[in-house]
Amino acid sequence: MRSQHLNRVAKCGAVLLFAAIGATAHAGMFDDDEARKQIAAERKRIDDVKAQQQAVDARLNKMEEAFKSQALLDLFSQIEALKLEMNKLRGQIEVLNNNVENTSKRQRDMYLDLDTRMRRFEQQGSGAPAAEAPAGAAAAAAATAPPAAGAAAAPPAGSPPVAVANVDAGAETRAYEAAQGQRRVGNYQGAIVAFQNFIKQYPKSNLAPRAQYWIGDSYFNLRDFKLAIGSQQTLLKAYPDSPTVPDAMLNIASSQIEMGESAVGRKTLEELVAKYPASEAAEKAKRRITGLNASGPAATAAPAGKP
Repeated sequence: MRSQHLNRVAKCGAVLLFAAIGATAHAGMFDDDEARKQIAAERKRIDDVKAQQQAVDARLNKMEEAFKSQALLDLFSQIEALKLEMNKLRGQIEVLNNNVENTSKRQRDMYLDLDTRMRRFEQQGSGAPAAEAPAGAAAAAAATAPPAAGAAAAPPAGSPPVAVANVDAGAETRAYEAAQGQRRVGNYQGAIVAFQNFIKQYPKSNLAPRAQYWIGDSYFNLRDFKLAIGSQQTLLKAYPDSPTVPDAMLNIASSQIEMGESAVGRKTLEELVAKYPASEAAEKAKRRITGLNASGPAATAAPAGKP
């Protein structure tokens, strides 16, 4: 009996021992699964944080690029505003120079008119009959006497006063300024028509070469490079001695380069530098030649704008 009891106790102990071992193993397996889940969760959180960091970096890069672009745009706007202001000032200088020329011309005309009248009176006084001389002899002597120096063009006595040409300089200036106003606001087509009308109305004006230049420059801004070249070539033929010729050659070269004819444009620039080395246009031409050498045949010209 006692041995059976001991066997039962031993069996119960063995069963309890196996049960304890199984529970411990199950608990260990449960702890491993939890640990794996926690590790996976942490890794997911790390990946999420990395993704957020990358998104923040991308946004920062975009903001930096935007700031850089805005700064460049602001700088470009300021440069364009300065160019417009310089164009305006140069246009005013051109008008003032033309006014000075017209004023000088009017003064010369007034002096010549006064001188002509004075000489006419002197001739009338010297040709009057003396008290002791016959009237006919005096008249014949006055008729055969050679004219005084500078009085060859004087009209005969009793003729109407010489009319002095008096071009309305104010109207001429207003017409030129009106054309410039069209160009300054970007109405290049209207500026072309206005400058063409100015040249037709005042072909001998000191501003006519500048008007012809602005016709070509307006075509350049309209990107009609063939007409721009043709207009500037008209200037070169019609006003070969004008100070505007170097500017016209620079505009021609810019148009040629914009058309993809870099070699021809370079040749025009080199010709400009050779013929007019002291001009402002020649300095710009040198810089553009340097740019062409650095960029190769595919380089394009900067906008002509004001020479």
